[in-house]
Amino acid sequence: MNKASTGNYFEDFSLGQTLVHGTPRTVGEGEASLYIALTGARQVLHSAKTVAHALGYKDRPLDDLLVFNIAFGKTVPDISLNAVANLGYADVRFLRPVHAGDTISAESTVVGLRENANRKSGIVWVRSTALNQNGEEILSWVRWVMVHKKSPDSPAPTPVVPEAPAFVAPDRLMVPAALDAQGFETEVTGGPWLWDDYAPLERIDHLAGMTVDESDHTLATKLYQNNARVHFDAHAMKDTQFGRRLVYGGHVISVCRALAYDGLENALTIAAINGGSHCNPTFGGDTLYAYSEVLDKWELPGRSDLGALRLRMVGVKNLPPAELVAPQVEEGGMQRYHPSVVLDLDYTVLIPRR
Repeated sequence: MNKASTGNYFEDFSLGQTLVHGTPRTVGEGEASLYIALTGARQVLHSAKTVAHALGYKDRPLDDLLVFNIAFGKTVPDISLNAVANLGYADVRFLRPVHAGDTISAESTVVGLRENANRKSGIVWVRSTALNQNGEEILSWVRWVMVHKKSPDSPAPTPVVPEAPAFVAPDRLMVPAALDAQGFETEVTGGPWLWDDYAPLERIDHLAGMTVDESDHTLATKLYQNNARVHFDAHAMKDTQFGRRLVYGGHVISVCRALAYDGLENALTIAAINGGSHCNPTFGGDTLYAYSEVLDKWELPGRSDLGALRLRMVGVKNLPPAELVAPQVEEGGMQRYHPSVVLDLDYTVLIPRR
């Protein structure tokens, strides 16, 4: 009997099934430094202990997306080892800061299933939860992934497609209890703009681009302990429709958020990811750019020091954002993503007020 795990195929999932993912991970300062080296992330709360202390934290928290990617990586062996592609996210809530020395574990419940028309694959929806060493929830999210079937002849389950909220409402946003932005000094970020200075429908074209080297995205995905073969196994990927390895979508999000620092310097922390899609694949050698749109701005109950911005971050490959009028184009009477658009992410950040 072969003891090596082959991962779950579409037929192996059932509605309501709970999966407790292996390999808890204690994270440290090394991960934080390597994350910066691989993404160029500059968010000040995650960069400087002095700033974190001034804002009320016991220490600088780990970058929100580093935590998300590590937690996500825990789920891969059970959910997406045999994935065709990760398709999207919804209702992602950042519930508690994570600091160096904390241990992250994860579990997931299957909340939806639907076989594809070609009968070679199907879509699996899961709600996943990450916990710390005290059993406290630090992160929860819904994602859906296209997974290969073992056999096209396997019977299809009754299709169930779960509903997810269009966005995480302001009263469901978790504001860290320690966070106090009264008297926040913008000199520490180099950007003058606070919550009051943004307006819905405003667009910010972030000027910097970053070429994603094969070594960078491979090392980043290893950092997250994401063992999906589509990101690593060049030999296996030669015979797929892409003919080569794909860059992990979570790394695309991280790079685009790092690029989006300019113009959003004072966005201290991510409170939620409302939804997102990986619109086209990214490959090693592609250059990523990003632009942001302000979708909405909210006051937070009982807080005069902080507000929330709901943002749309669009990631673009090999095309400066100023040259992209809209992320979607009409093709054959249908709206499709422009071939250069690789990411369409709706997320909410917390930012100091004047």
